[in-house]
Amino acid sequence: MAYSIEPIGIVHSPYKEKFAVPRQPGLVPSARCEVILQGEANSLEAVRGIEQFSHVWLLFLFDQNLKAGWRPTVRPPRLGGNERIGVFASRATFRPNGIGMSAVKLKGVRHHNGQVIIDVGGTDLVDGTPIVDIKPYIPYSDSLPNALGGFASEQPPIFDVQFSEHAQQQLRGKQVDYHRAVITEVLAQDPRPAYKKGKTDNKVYAVNLFNFNIHFMVTEPIVTVISIDTINQ
Repeated sequence: MAYSIEPIGIVHSPYKEKFAVPRQPGLVPSARCEVILQGEANSLEAVRGIEQFSHVWLLFLFDQNLKAGWRPTVRPPRLGGNERIGVFASRATFRPNGIGMSAVKLKGVRHHNGQVIIDVGGTDLVDGTPIVDIKPYIPYSDSLPNALGGFASEQPPIFDVQFSEHAQQQLRGKQVDYHRAVITEVLAQDPRPAYKKGKTDNKVYAVNLFNFNIHFMVTEPIVTVISIDTINQ
């Protein structure tokens, strides 16, 4: 049998492209995101009582990957991008039904001009990601302290992030502290391809966050932000 799923909302986030998006939720806690409810789900009745929970599960679609299909095995970055394991033994974005899930911090609910907006933090979702369901996070059942994490049992190393004098001069505005915190937390995860890590790397990388195009280099374990150019929108 075939089933269809209608998104109940869409995400607005600082991540304008897949590159440099945190590989798990909670790794960039400073990042603020909005879930914009739509259709019949855009109702205050649908979120009644949700604010009594500190965290929620977001179920979403890897919409940018759906057309590419999937394979039974994948190469997780945590294994260096070389070793293959089963897709169901991973959180790879190329999946049979393209469904992902993230536990995120619930920061509040707003209602403006008929639009219900759920504010969340610590998400790992690209701007525009379709949300297919929202569920409360239940600590006594969802938190399993004795669970085994397999090849991803420990958090990846965190790099030190430095801003060049030029980049610091470019990063201005009312939200400069917020933008700097998110940029720092994103780049501290070392978003480069797995095969680049542990080797000499002289490449200058670029990533779009907020309305910035950020250029950086990595000399392990230091990330240097070279420039921060504003993108005209």
